[in-house]
Amino acid sequence: MLKELVVISGKGGTGKTSIVAALASLLNNKVLADCDVDAADLHLVLQPQILEKKEFWSGKTASINRENCAECGKCLELCRFAAISNDYAIDNIACEGCGVCAYFCPAGAIDLKDNLCGHIFVSRTPHGPMVHARLDIAEENSGKLVSQVRTQARALAYAEKRSAVIVDGPPGTGCPVIASISGASTVLVVTEPTVSGIHDLERVLELARHFRIPAIVCINKWDINPGISASITNKCEQIEARVVGQIPYDGAVTRAQVQGISVLEYDPGSPASLELQKLGKVVESLLNQ
Repeated sequence: MLKELVVISGKGGTGKTSIVAALASLLNNKVLADCDVDAADLHLVLQPQILEKKEFWSGKTASINRENCAECGKCLELCRFAAISNDYAIDNIACEGCGVCAYFCPAGAIDLKDNLCGHIFVSRTPHGPMVHARLDIAEENSGKLVSQVRTQARALAYAEKRSAVIVDGPPGTGCPVIASISGASTVLVVTEPTVSGIHDLERVLELARHFRIPAIVCINKWDINPGISASITNKCEQIEARVVGQIPYDGAVTRAQVQGISVLEYDPGSPASLELQKLGKVVESLLNQ
């Protein structure tokens, strides 16, 4: 049975992608997926070789046929997003594709056209196949794109008889996160020992409980505030979310990022690498159950 581990966090910048990159080098027989499509950066560490590129179309954008336009001003009056200029040009970034202008245009001069929002890639990395995406600037529907990346990753895993999909999920608790965890086997929540870190962790764990997905927790840079780390551990014990990793602050992580590789490849004997190897064994055990 195919297992899917989604690595998420309550906010960005907690080290989620660095931990996914480390797991990529530790776990066997898996497909990787970068579902943090609004700020995808797993490819910066894994250096993928792109094999396939597909267009991602979503939503609509209004388009005015100037030959038919009577310049009556009705579209300017009704557009609540101020996406139409006084000379009847559409601002593609401001346009939400709601269709009000097209519906009420007396001359029938406005059409809604499909919107190219980005691309999905299937790649090879030194640690196995990877599905990732790029959402174009100011484009939305990232939840829909996340779903398509996951679907592609699962299909690839079945086709290549892989046993697991490891997902670098989005931060927060919004639509892209929900799209990344629904139906997953387990979520690994990465947090940090700060007051806001506890708050964000509680929100993410509540989301996982809502969807009845087992959650485990990793505290990154735990030693920058051991007291709060202990509070996080106690809190997790109360709600049966096991802390399976405590990664110390380690300058080797940043030096590895600068070189575009995981910390395990940069220095497998560093303090962070040693703890990540322990985390990898726990995750591997869970995926094999």
